[in-house]
Amino acid sequence: MSINIPQSSLPRVVIAGGGFGGLKLAQELDSRHFQVILIDHHNYHQFPPLIYQVASSGLEPSSIAFPFRSALRKKTGFVFRLAEVQGVAPERNLLLTSVGEVKYDYLILACGGTTNFFGNDQIARHSLPMKTLYESMNLRNVLLQNIEKALVSDDEERRNALLTVAIVGGGPSGVEIAGALAEMKRYVLPKDYPYLDSSLFRIHLLDASPRLLQAMSERSSETAARGLREMGVEIHTGTMVSDYDGKTLRLSDGSEMKTRTVIWVSGIVANAVEGIQAEALGRGRRILVDEHNEVKGLTNVFAIGDQCLMTADANYPNGHPQLAQVAIQQARLLARNLRARQEGKPLSPFHYKDLGSMATIGRNRAVAEIRGAKWGGFTAWMLWLVVHLRSILSVRNKVIVLLNWIWNYVTYDRSLRLILKRNIPVEPYHQREQRERREHEE
Repeated sequence: MSINIPQSSLPRVVIAGGGFGGLKLAQELDSRHFQVILIDHHNYHQFPPLIYQVASSGLEPSSIAFPFRSALRKKTGFVFRLAEVQGVAPERNLLLTSVGEVKYDYLILACGGTTNFFGNDQIARHSLPMKTLYESMNLRNVLLQNIEKALVSDDEERRNALLTVAIVGGGPSGVEIAGALAEMKRYVLPKDYPYLDSSLFRIHLLDASPRLLQAMSERSSETAARGLREMGVEIHTGTMVSDYDGKTLRLSDGSEMKTRTVIWVSGIVANAVEGIQAEALGRGRRILVDEHNEVKGLTNVFAIGDQCLMTADANYPNGHPQLAQVAIQQARLLARNLRARQEGKPLSPFHYKDLGSMATIGRNRAVAEIRGAKWGGFTAWMLWLVVHLRSILSVRNKVIVLLNWIWNYVTYDRSLRLILKRNIPVEPYHQREQRERREHEE
């Protein structure tokens, strides 16, 4: 199948994946020296740090997404194709996609990662991940639908299960969605559902580590945990999940929790790419690369971001954290290194510069660590707002997000509480009542 890419006399750089690393590389490459081809299964770049706000009804999806063609419209000769990456054939210099084969001179794998369920198919089937816009919208629908179901349920046990949310993973994503739901419980539920006792809405945050935000200092971890507890979040550290069947969450200590909503934000695993040999894969399916991000055993094939594992950086002998800043810094250097290779010059090795970490747990509450300095409370919250607002693509999206934040802050109201689902036949009440009774008895 023809993918209909214009011919060019310039060396062709094919980028598989338009996340932070892939998009930054496409922006950095000089179109006077390279033909740049970007392949992604979405036609937009999404901003993962704010996905939890879509899930908790704070932002609309379009405010944290930006079309690739708009983002790179001014780049001469840039080509985008909407396609699924299916594999590589390095012996033929081909990227295999759902719409055809793409010839390359340089291939950059930047396909990112997906939620890691650690091989538990049942947890994968019944829990709710939160890595993409689609997943965040699905999570929003489930949360709101469960509240509606609880409102009309006369079965106390079922109602409690519908109003119990378990969040698995105590990193920034878990902490931030826990804080967002706690604010929804405090400010939104009493106004929208006055006949529902909002104290029944319980939020549990579970993590296998001994403390939250393991990548940050103990001080920041304690600040975040204290703030979440004050907001009503129940924290369970040193707790592993063994199974979940859609109704009962089973923990490693033998205890159980009845819940219809399990949000799974416990780690990521790299997306697999057919054609990469097993000896070039490290833990979590990450592709082994050298100090220039070139894939082990291959020439002119590179991997960046969450998909790669580099052990050549002396400060990170076990590999870099799977963070946006790592992908962005790798992309910037790789753009220069590709030009250097074209000119026959030596390549520069990659060394990650940690710019800091931050997490917010609600209005006026956050923790931030930047270059050794540590902040908490309002100062950290303002830093978090500024950093994330500056990172969003396009002036339009920045303005929309800022206006939403101001509205939410002033009114204590999140106005995007819409349940969006397919138009399916309504089940007759008596049939639904019988089905739900059978489900409960099971």
